[in-house]
Amino acid sequence: MGADARPRAIRSRRSALSRAGRSTASYDESDVRIRPGRSSRPRTKTRPQHSNAEAAMVVSVDRGRWGCVLGGDPDRLIVAMRARELGRTPIVVGDQVDVVGDLSGKPDTLARIVRVADRRTVLRRTADDTDPFERIVVGNAEQLFIVVALADPPPRTGFVERAMVAAYAGGLQPILCLTKHDLAADSEFASSFDDLDLIIIYGGVDDPLSPVLELLDGRLTALIGHSGVGKSTLVNRLVPEADRAVGVVSGVGKGKHTSTQSVAISLPDGGWVIDTPGIRSFGLAHITPDDVIAAFDDLAAAIEDCPRGCNHLGPPADPECALDNLPGKGRRVAAIRMLLTALNSNESWS
Repeated sequence: MGADARPRAIRSRRSALSRAGRSTASYDESDVRIRPGRSSRPRTKTRPQHSNAEAAMVVSVDRGRWGCVLGGDPDRLIVAMRARELGRTPIVVGDQVDVVGDLSGKPDTLARIVRVADRRTVLRRTADDTDPFERIVVGNAEQLFIVVALADPPPRTGFVERAMVAAYAGGLQPILCLTKHDLAADSEFASSFDDLDLIIIYGGVDDPLSPVLELLDGRLTALIGHSGVGKSTLVNRLVPEADRAVGVVSGVGKGKHTSTQSVAISLPDGGWVIDTPGIRSFGLAHITPDDVIAAFDDLAAAIEDCPRGCNHLGPPADPECALDNLPGKGRRVAAIRMLLTALNSNESWS
């Protein structure tokens, strides 16, 4: 082997010895120094147990930093980063996590999220119906408040239907919250959902808050709606100090709360509301017709008799759909098919 082909560490050591006046004949293995490379470092797949980790709920996300409340207590707010062993595990508002490190919550302290619990419910959406990539909006919410204005901007049944589909598929209870009905008191918009057993309440500025608070008490509720429907106004009525709370909760990095980030806000008498960004479309590429039907106990068993590939829309598209054979369920099935039709047609709300 020529000199140039020898390891660089050996050549360098020889040069140093030559300068010191030693003959190459005096070299032995003790003169060779090779720094171990990364590939030679011992590795283990054993992850630390973190038996002292404390449970917390994620209330905000900001550029690689998560705001968490220990034990669900809004007064015990900390800032955490994702532990290396979690890799790219997604962590969203509403997630239940385990954290270690500095849990004092003092300025400039940082904890680590070391575990993410399995989600009980998931609100997902895609950018559009052709996008295969699911975006988890909220984890573990029990309810979805679909906030819709009856005027300015005018309501659209398509948005409500698609939000309901996402709620049913994700295990959330959808609730329709109507605002600005003083501008359209005689609107028949709500009657479109009579056969879906949908809870409908009014949450405008002139409406009493007690019915809303009764539904929110002790629960984790996500609010969704497009811009201008009064969602933020409703949040500020529910939590008068919401502007301050939002700034504190979401200021986990250098950022501030904007309409592009979800944030969980605690209610004075218990429970949390998650204010989500205003959206322009609600993609449902990840949801199938069977996912929707499965949310309705009185219909779920019937579709087992449907032919393969049935979309449950009835004739002419699905002439052999088993839903048509259910006695006394005509209006109910028609209402469900309204949701299934919305599942197949997306639009933009600007």
